[in-house]
Amino acid sequence: MSVRVASHAGSWYAGRGDELKKQLDRWLQDVKKSDELQPSCGLIAPHAGYSYSGPTAAYAYRYMDPSRIKRIFVLGPSHHYYLTGCALSKHSAYATPLGNLEIDTDVVKELHSSGLFEYMSEEVDEDEHSLEMQMPYIYKVMEQASKSYKIVPVLVGNLSPKKEDVYGSLFSRYLNDPSTFFVISSDFCHWGSRFRYTYYDPSFGEIYQSIEALDRQGMQEIESLSPENFQNYQAKFNNTICGRHPIAVLLNALKASSAASQASIQFVRYAQSSPCRCQADSSVSYASAVVKTAG
Repeated sequence: MSVRVASHAGSWYAGRGDELKKQLDRWLQDVKKSDELQPSCGLIAPHAGYSYSGPTAAYAYRYMDPSRIKRIFVLGPSHHYYLTGCALSKHSAYATPLGNLEIDTDVVKELHSSGLFEYMSEEVDEDEHSLEMQMPYIYKVMEQASKSYKIVPVLVGNLSPKKEDVYGSLFSRYLNDPSTFFVISSDFCHWGSRFRYTYYDPSFGEIYQSIEALDRQGMQEIESLSPENFQNYQAKFNNTICGRHPIAVLLNALKASSAASQASIQFVRYAQSSPCRCQADSSVSYASAVVKTAG
């Protein structure tokens, strides 16, 4: 079995399984659930270092029902490798300090045969954190599963709106299966000169308040389930939402799914790494959402 190593363990999150398990347990237990949101068919969660984004991610993972799930697609943005399509892992498993997650190699081959996907090199696969940061949470929550399950990691590139629609239509076939779950990996606004993004509307107060207002407007557009609304928002503000393409693929998949009329996305948590008050400051925003379709 070819295993993709947990290359960010010990730096971006705890490298020892016992320590990591305690952290994830604590963050998940701290979430006050609303039963109105279950069952979920997917989630949006951040992928920064766990000391920053771990508690926020727990709010999405708390609504994941392991008893329903046989396959988990994990869609994350490419931070280091430029591509205009999507890419798949060559490995058969992803390692975490808690244990390995088996990849659904049959689905990977099926996707690759469509001609719309390339394979990641081992270096690209191991450099990318957006997929890896979701794996410990998936492993922890799915410990409760009574049946086996597999994952399908997908690296999403800089897609045009047309390609977002094409990939969304393709993934909608899997979304129609109630035993399939989608994890969308995304941080929200990266603000500051080091990110080359310093949008500020003083009518909202201090900079961090302007950032939150900007993010929440984007969250509302995502909750509208309209790919066009989200596209127009991005065209207007260019908000540095690193997972904007995976999110847009999800919106198009929901639009094309058989349960489109009953689908919903609800954001359940928002946080910032630090409050920006002057132009020399910087921050990254984190948001978690629960994705639902019928029953």
